[in-house]
Amino acid sequence: MRQSGLSVATADAEATAAVGAALAVTLPVGADGLLLTLQGELGAGKTTLARALLRGLGVTGTVRSPTYTLVEPYELGGRTFLHFDLYRLAGPAELDALGYRELRATSTLSLLEWPERGGAAIGRADLACDIVWQEAGRRLDFAAGSDAGRAWLAAFQTGAAMRGRVAPIANSEEH
Repeated sequence: MRQSGLSVATADAEATAAVGAALAVTLPVGADGLLLTLQGELGAGKTTLARALLRGLGVTGTVRSPTYTLVEPYELGGRTFLHFDLYRLAGPAELDALGYRELRATSTLSLLEWPERGGAAIGRADLACDIVWQEAGRRLDFAAGSDAGRAWLAAFQTGAAMRGRVAPIANSEEH
């Protein structure tokens, strides 16, 4: 399967949040069951990005980090958004106890932090984001793993929501 990629540099947490807000604005209309994985070291900005994306989708009130609950659901306008944090997961087998497959089957979008803790059991991400610390901030490396993910990444890259907020530093196409 062809995989598309994009790298974006962000100077600080505010710029990382702007990326999350831009992802919300460019989320494909009518797409259901999307999976966005967020990978990176502790404190890299995974929750910052997820929180900004959820706020951009219209979630109000407290947007909690699901570090201890493992999943936080958000209902909005007949759509379900799930925010998973697998940091405390002992292994992929615990996903069944969490009801991961059943929850994902009902979601419009699942945001999943620490995907490496779930292994292959999480399934293929439509869009994956690896957040890497850099001397002057962070680099967000996006890879699309499905047609829906490629459409989302293309909309994000060319969308008005991204113009002037963050600058792409690299694009890649693999066949």
